[in-house]
Amino acid sequence: MNEQKNVLLAIALSAVVLIVWQYFFGMPQIDKQRQIQQQQAQQQAQPGTPAQPGSPPAPGSTAPTPGAAGAPPVPGQVAPTAERSREQVLAAGPRVSVETPNIRGSIALKGARIDDVSLTRFRETVDPKSPAIVLLSPSGTPHPFYAEFGWVAAAGGAVKLPNAETVWRQDGTGPLTPERPVTLVWDNGEGLEFRRTVTVDDRFLFSVKDEVVNKTEAPVTLYPYALVSRHGTPQTLGYYILHEGLIGVLGDQGLQEVTYATIQDKKVMPFKVTNAWLGITDKYWAATLLPDTSASLQAKFSAGSIGTLKTFQTDYLLDPQTIQPGQTGSASGRLFAGAKEVSTVDAYDKALKLNRFELLIDWGWFYFITKPMFWTIDFLFQWTHNFGIAILLVTVLIKLVFFPLANKSYASMAKMKAVQPQMQALRDRYPDDKVKQQQELMELYKREKINPIAGCWPVLIQIPVFFALYKVLFVTIEMRHAPFFGWIQDLSAPDPTTVFNLFGLLPFDPTVVPVIGSFLHLGAWPLIMGVTMWVQMKLNPAPPDPTQKMIFDWMPIIFTFMLASFSAGLVIYWAWNNLLSVIQQAVIMRKNGAKIELFDNIKAIIPKRKAE
Repeated sequence: MNEQKNVLLAIALSAVVLIVWQYFFGMPQIDKQRQIQQQQAQQQAQPGTPAQPGSPPAPGSTAPTPGAAGAPPVPGQVAPTAERSREQVLAAGPRVSVETPNIRGSIALKGARIDDVSLTRFRETVDPKSPAIVLLSPSGTPHPFYAEFGWVAAAGGAVKLPNAETVWRQDGTGPLTPERPVTLVWDNGEGLEFRRTVTVDDRFLFSVKDEVVNKTEAPVTLYPYALVSRHGTPQTLGYYILHEGLIGVLGDQGLQEVTYATIQDKKVMPFKVTNAWLGITDKYWAATLLPDTSASLQAKFSAGSIGTLKTFQTDYLLDPQTIQPGQTGSASGRLFAGAKEVSTVDAYDKALKLNRFELLIDWGWFYFITKPMFWTIDFLFQWTHNFGIAILLVTVLIKLVFFPLANKSYASMAKMKAVQPQMQALRDRYPDDKVKQQQELMELYKREKINPIAGCWPVLIQIPVFFALYKVLFVTIEMRHAPFFGWIQDLSAPDPTTVFNLFGLLPFDPTVVPVIGSFLHLGAWPLIMGVTMWVQMKLNPAPPDPTQKMIFDWMPIIFTFMLASFSAGLVIYWAWNNLLSVIQQAVIMRKNGAKIELFDNIKAIIPKRKAE
């Protein structure tokens, strides 16, 4: 009776684990991915339909910039007019086009903002003909996201300065390219001429040099500033292992990762620092300000609203410059606006001597494992030109690294199998004395030189490796839309097939079924992984305890459903690792004279026909 209760309890607990996992992880992941895909499709298919309103607050318009008494606020934009499509806004005024191998976009002559950036090498879906990723968009569109550079006057000053409504003039003609910078000019009509020279490299870096020529008879004091502003709360995945929102490494204060929800609560987070960078990041893309590392900054993260619209901003103010009559003042700034490719981010970090710009990519707490894991996979990819094959090869390398430890573990497991009859005899001898049972078992282990927990090590050493690979697949853009073979066209996404529509033979999507839809996303690779895990379990002798046996029997099923919503690359790794473990364990068991009970255990689960 007690054994039956234990079996029922094991089944119930297994079902609870599976349901809780699907509810808190599987369902949210699938639903959010579907929402993001639908949102992207709607934006592309209906460009004239405004999305949720979003407009950043006038940055610093209600409070002085922190860090200096009497310092002026960083300027922001006035409340936007009615939203229009991105195409309508871009066509509404004069612009200077931007053309590089990685970027297509433009700079508005009205306001001189960098507010139109599309990433031509990256597409919305795995279809190479799908629209390019849009990173920055101008104010007045459904999702404004832009960078701005300029000057503000000292507190109480009455200097006429360029703002969001100022129309600049291009000095010369032609687009902005890596070979050809663009210079914009504006005269305030009161003796000050403003010149802005913008350059761009062949990746994702804009450099901006602002100059002010003082043609008046009096000195003028101005503060250089830069900002990245975003209107509306963007759609985020919401995972604790991934930061999306405001980010920066702010001098000695180190990495600051602030979510949209947190900054809405705090409103303003001021910093007075040197050797800093700051901006706003998505999972794969970012727009960040990269001031000179020696510059003293009054920086801040802030949030506000215009009407009902949430707004977010990172900005900094440099020390004031007093420009004497007949002289020219200047300030320089940089903007990274692009994809968070590891090689590109690391190259900027090194070339510009930035303060750990590599942390723009969310490597997590296990950075020391995660980044080397990526380097290894990327190195193997350079040979194989397939990230899936690279993952298979890195699994073999990991097996080789831990081969001595695994050998000892499997050898100890083989010895335990050899003494199974003695262990059972002890249980039979002391059926009602658990303490005596344990004492005698410990003596047996000591006498036979067996480590009873040795079998756990092959699983335990996989955990940090598994997490590191999960993180690499989840956060690195190199894995995004990386194909394997057959139906796996994106290793960073779950296996798109499901057994519940016969892997696409039936024309319906079972994942949209209410309540149970997330349980019906069970692709081919998760099934392969489940089979390999089941085979590995059956390689070992069945536990004598019925409850233990039931738990082990259910584990492959639970893991199959749990991993169904994970990245395909991770599931492929797990299946391949299981297969290698089966081979390794079988070889070691045979070498140590232990019986390989795989086929016996498989036969044991097949119902025997009763004799007539």
